[in-house]
Amino acid sequence: MYVWPRLARMALTAKSRGPYKMGDESRLGFRCLPTDIDFNVHLNNARYMMLADLGRIDIFIRAGLIALARKKGWAPMLGGLQTVYVREIRLWRRFEVVSSIETWEGTQVLGSHRFVLDNGETAALMKTTAGVYDRAGRRFIDIQELTAALGYDIKPRAPTAAEQAFMASHQGLRAAVKSGG
Repeated sequence: MYVWPRLARMALTAKSRGPYKMGDESRLGFRCLPTDIDFNVHLNNARYMMLADLGRIDIFIRAGLIALARKKGWAPMLGGLQTVYVREIRLWRRFEVVSSIETWEGTQVLGSHRFVLDNGETAALMKTTAGVYDRAGRRFIDIQELTAALGYDIKPRAPTAAEQAFMASHQGLRAAVKSGG
């Protein structure tokens, strides 16, 4: 099943998983299909990113962000990611993508996507940074403003040392690209 049928299935079943609350997890089950593999007969590295997208979109739908973003002219955008592969996901293997919002700072949201095999082992871990862009205001939304607009009265936890290093690395790479480096 390629991206569109998987996206449709996730969207059609989002309501049955209930509303997403900060601190919850999105859990989406998949099977590694022939359209997902590379020449090593395991899940292709680009497919990990596409499946993580589905986890994020599931959170966005269930938290009410998609509806709010459409109403306000906002656009959720991925800023960067880092992935570590620990075990392969072979053809026909069942697995889950477990996605969560870890914390946020200013305009950056830190997310996590664990690819968990049917035996409970983690096959890969992806950390992401993202934001929500206000097209009319030409700015990224402060995440506290966003959580308040979604009806949450919640404060983020402090980023861990690893999360701070990830954000700093991302900001450094972004600055290098903008300066032509």
